[in-house]
Amino acid sequence: PDRLGGSDQEDGGSAAVVGGDGASEFGQFTPAAHGPRLGIGMDSCVIPLRHGNLSLVQTTDFFYPLVEDPYMMGRIACANVLSDLYAMGITECDNMLMLLSVSQKMNEKDREQVMPLMIKGFRDAAEEGGTSVTGGQTVVNPWIIVGGVATVVCQPSDFIMPDSAVPGDVLVLTKPLGTQVAVNAHQWLDMPDRWNKIKLVISKDEVEQAYQEAMFNMATLNRTAAALMHKFNAHAATDITGFGILGHAQNLAKQQRNDVAFVIHNLPIIAKMAAISKACGNMFGLLQGTSSETSGGLLICLPREQAARFCSEMKASRHDLSGALGQEGGGGDGQQAWIIGIVEKGSRCARIIDKPRIIEVPYRGSIAGSQEGSNNNNNNNNSSSANSPREIQSPPLA
Repeated sequence: PDRLGGSDQEDGGSAAVVGGDGASEFGQFTPAAHGPRLGIGMDSCVIPLRHGNLSLVQTTDFFYPLVEDPYMMGRIACANVLSDLYAMGITECDNMLMLLSVSQKMNEKDREQVMPLMIKGFRDAAEEGGTSVTGGQTVVNPWIIVGGVATVVCQPSDFIMPDSAVPGDVLVLTKPLGTQVAVNAHQWLDMPDRWNKIKLVISKDEVEQAYQEAMFNMATLNRTAAALMHKFNAHAATDITGFGILGHAQNLAKQQRNDVAFVIHNLPIIAKMAAISKACGNMFGLLQGTSSETSGGLLICLPREQAARFCSEMKASRHDLSGALGQEGGGGDGQQAWIIGIVEKGSRCARIIDKPRIIEVPYRGSIAGSQEGSNNNNNNNNSSSANSPREIQSPPLA
């Protein structure tokens, strides 16, 4: 993976949850002779063009499948690529290329069933993002790999450089954590030695629901959050992927122009995933902020007075993936967002407090069709008030 303005990759364990971006060792900006600065070590590279005060913004990412549904894997891969643009407040993408590796270990029948579905998922997500896939590269090797390249030409006002956080800002996260744990737990349903470690803290039905929830979140675009970054004067942002919430917070902190530190007080986590992590001896590092995420949310530095309204408008955005899947689905509740920490004076570092508040994010039900009936409706009704931005207290300034 390209570590210069493209994507870094970190192995996410047995689930092969990878992603990432923003290599800390390249966390600096190189002045350009003309136009906006050239960013090195950001989620996307920003290349000033010679004409019209325009910049080329581009990113790439790819990884191995981590869910069983090839269509959803295609959607997740596309959402993950586009998130690098969204992390810079860019809402439009001019073009996408698809990178696809077909496994030589697959027989012809499996290949004809799996690969078209993966391609369709990628293209459908691109269309949802207002762009299209016009080409790419397909190869044959031992592994299935899916990813892509996203490109846009834009003006300086179209993107937000991730370097302007100031003391007094708050940190907002737009998707819950725990995707690596959810995917692994789902795999463990067929592995008795692993399942025995967690069966006392979660049922098989809950594992399935958590897996569906994780899949839904990973396939959801961060486009709404990118648009609201402009409306509410965001000072910096990154997306949460392979390095986990703490790793990406540290990378973002190192890129700041001001002497600041990020302090994380709250960890929104898919329900029961914290319990699984504890039952496994914290093998994922979820509560320590190092558990890998795939196609995670945006971590955004916002002025304190703007953050609650940002969260409220995210909630009102009514994003519903079931419609994109051609299924019957009720109106979406929008995407939740949480105030998780503060920006204070410091030495461009990030940390999680000793005993962070764990926010259990309820399941919304299976995206394959709501089979949970009124139980899930009740869960949604309860969560809408319990996890409302107004109910989640901002951490203290000191």
